[in-house]
Amino acid sequence: MVARTIPVDAFDLVIFGGTGDLARRKILPSLFRRMRAGQMPATARVIACARGKMTRKAFQQMIREALLEFIPRPEDRPDDLLAQFLEVLDFVALDATGEAGWAELGEKLRPDTVRAFYLSVGPALFGPIAHRLHETGLATADSRIVVEKPLGHDLPSARELNRQLSESFSEHQIYRIDHYLGKETVQNLMALRFANALFEPLWNAQHIDHVQITVSEKIGVEGRGGYYDKSGAMRDMVQNHIMQLLCLTAMEPPARFEPDAVRDEKLKVIRALDPVPIGDTVRGQYRANGTTGSYLDHVENPDSRTESYVALKVQISNWRWAGTPFYLRTGKKLRARLSEIAVMFKEVPHSIFPEVSQRRGNALIIRLQPDEGITLRMTIKDPGPGGMRLREVPLDMTFADALGDMAEEVPDAYERLVMDVIRGNQTLFMRGDEVEAAWAWTDAIIASWEDDRARPEPYDTGGSGPEEALALMHRDGRRWREIEG
Repeated sequence: MVARTIPVDAFDLVIFGGTGDLARRKILPSLFRRMRAGQMPATARVIACARGKMTRKAFQQMIREALLEFIPRPEDRPDDLLAQFLEVLDFVALDATGEAGWAELGEKLRPDTVRAFYLSVGPALFGPIAHRLHETGLATADSRIVVEKPLGHDLPSARELNRQLSESFSEHQIYRIDHYLGKETVQNLMALRFANALFEPLWNAQHIDHVQITVSEKIGVEGRGGYYDKSGAMRDMVQNHIMQLLCLTAMEPPARFEPDAVRDEKLKVIRALDPVPIGDTVRGQYRANGTTGSYLDHVENPDSRTESYVALKVQISNWRWAGTPFYLRTGKKLRARLSEIAVMFKEVPHSIFPEVSQRRGNALIIRLQPDEGITLRMTIKDPGPGGMRLREVPLDMTFADALGDMAEEVPDAYERLVMDVIRGNQTLFMRGDEVEAAWAWTDAIIASWEDDRARPEPYDTGGSGPEEALALMHRDGRRWREIEG
């Protein structure tokens, strides 16, 4: 086993939007895998709530088909375990804003059992559902409520959402989920920094030249253009996912590995972010390439100024990072699906090999997807006679290679996060003040774009983004890492 599996006690998990795509594709398959691992007991209960009428048996059949689709290998879902898991499932037809179904839901919940309410619904329903859970007495002192992004559209809406949630639940009961924080490599970043004496003394502006954080996607916005055109890459990715990666990379060591200690340090990073001048930002929209449409085609809005790509040069005003820029980029319809953090160390101050062209500095690459792992780029002597020839080689810890078959046992992000909800561990979840601070910084950048009124720069589908993003790095004498799948 990769790690010791600690079973959780019996619980009642209620999934609002339990027949939706997220529940079918991620939440319920993750719970099945936790049962297979021996962590989720057969005494747990998972109750799906949705507006449409459905019998329990019909819901169980729906989820059976979902598990066959999203856990395709028969050896990963033995028939006896599948039958046992389906018996855990129940269904209640419920009107989130009306009266129907709430009493029936209450009858199915057990006293003296941890209750978790997962809101896999649109954000407009977060407040009303939280209010009804409190009003009907279904939310107990030990209950937890889980909300997915988007956690607001801007700072005022985020504050309003926090207000609505806090009227019915205490902050320690609210779990704002960001699945990036559940990825194995993200947590390994904390272990790498804070459990090893090797890196932490070098983790500062004196030794690190710059940091690149990239989240690249091959897909476009087809099928969700209406939502995305009101959001854009800045709101959809930078304000949450990339901000969390930035915080974990730049934060100070917390006094203890406890939820509020970790989140206090992340909040300090956000509050230390400098305002970003418009000249240190790049926005883009992907062009059509002959076989697929452009961004403007997919959102059906020829006048849209919403970005499908964004690149930023970010500065952190504190003692650890003053003078070391963080370059952030994310975009749709790029060359490959890739998420990584690249920590680029400075070159050696003096080369003792004058006949050899200066090598690049060392680089620590933390890959989140598609192949999770960590690589350290080193310079060594090229084997063989004939003088001192240097070459770069990776010290590679790709999980699939290093762990072999055991890599398949590494839990999916949702597996870890849902179990953390049941255990009451908020370390990997965002706090309300953290969300608001991130929006305050993001809103200022968006406001500068709106005042400027410039259109996003076009870029080719299947490329690495707009030329202006390359120039953002080149003017500093640096270059982006290649986007490679």
